Amino acid sequence: MGTLTYGPTAKSLTIEDRDLAHLQAVILAKFRRGESFSFSWERSNELGSGHTTLWMNPQMHLEFGYFGSKRVPLNREWIDRLMGRANNAGGLELVPEQPPQA
Repeated sequence: MGTLTYGPTAKSLTIEDRDLAHLQAVILAKFRRGESFSFSWERSNELGSGHTTLWMNPQMHLEFGYFGSKRVPLNREWIDRLMGRANNAGGLELVPEQPPQA
């Protein structure tokens, strides 16, 4: 389990390392292009369920923290799906990874 820490008050989202690595690839690609976008996620039942949406912009503080020490191999198809979501009006949401196409 890794963490995505964001904003001036350093709030954190706990997330699986594999998911976080793919989100990091998409978020940093968008930021390198100077693009802002929304990012939404479902809150756990312990936090009252529901969802949270964050406005992401290249000037905000972000920190990606990983539990594991090894780099996660990235799935290009999943990154493309996540990027497609980040580029639409609904913004980035973590969608499940699909098995590789044969």
